[in-house]
Amino acid sequence: MLAVAFGVVAAQPQLEREAPFSARIGALSEPGGSFDTDNLISNELSHLEVVPGLIERGVTGGAYVGVGPDQNFSYIARIRPSVAYIIDIRRDNLLLHLFFKAVFAEAPTRMDYLSVLLGRAPPASEPVQPTAPLQALLDQLERAEPLDRSQLRRRLESRLTASGVALTASDRDTIARFHDTFVKAGVGLRFQSHGRPPQWYYPTYRHLLLAGDRDDRPWGYLADEEAYGFVRQLQASDGVIPVVGDLGGPHAMRAIGRALAAADTPLSAIYVSNVENYLFRGGTFEAYAGNLRALPRSPHAVVIRSVFRGGPSTSSLQRIDTLLEGVAEGRIRSYVDLLTSRRP
Repeated sequence: MLAVAFGVVAAQPQLEREAPFSARIGALSEPGGSFDTDNLISNELSHLEVVPGLIERGVTGGAYVGVGPDQNFSYIARIRPSVAYIIDIRRDNLLLHLFFKAVFAEAPTRMDYLSVLLGRAPPASEPVQPTAPLQALLDQLERAEPLDRSQLRRRLESRLTASGVALTASDRDTIARFHDTFVKAGVGLRFQSHGRPPQWYYPTYRHLLLAGDRDDRPWGYLADEEAYGFVRQLQASDGVIPVVGDLGGPHAMRAIGRALAAADTPLSAIYVSNVENYLFRGGTFEAYAGNLRALPRSPHAVVIRSVFRGGPSTSSLQRIDTLLEGVAEGRIRSYVDLLTSRRP
């Protein structure tokens, strides 16, 4: 286990931005649970479809909360929050985000990031311009030679230590396994559920990285150096905080709310993927709504959700206040009610 006090309600000073990164993780987190996927990458090719809507609604600044792996970085790059919390019921997601944090620390540019993540060295004879499209970077890396894995692992181990989070040997082995998966599968990696093959509609990592909105405009965090640089800087300032917790749980979301209130920072967006479906199934949707209600938030604050109906995902936005009004008025009592609500 991580050597931090998961599930312990800490004194308010530990939730403030000045507290050590590891202390903030411990103060915000609750005991973890399980899920039947590895979630190293998303299976939502639609995740960037909502970015124009975020811009139109003026969803910017403040705080961001999200679940899952690195699609969060693309939302962060466009919303530009002052702090971001990545909450997930699986402890492995926390370890994955500590790995991403280490990769960002090692990588001043997009090409450096991809090189470290995928374990490949771009040929010096083919320098890439900072303004090069992402596809050119990926094409070049696919022709590149592997990096020395032992040296690369030592560099990342050093970055993990520098984060200040106490990790066991098992934690470090898990993170190394995650990295090995990225290196071996490369941009052909797909979302994987335990014990069954990927669905036919699950995109590869390359597809996810090159995804855009409905007009094919690129909005990903690796689409340009400015977007990448913002996320990297937020990581460097310990402003991307992985938290073990359940959206409908008793502690983590409430603790995030107290941290936001203490910092006078309203929530701008919460990305929930399709977790609300599981909350209805588990009987904790009402608790989740209560947790949302307790978060200080902007009037424009939105829920970003993804929906699967037997094929590729679709993504949408809904004002948090609209969602909570529907719950309070009894109009949203099931996942079907949620999806058929006409009020954005």
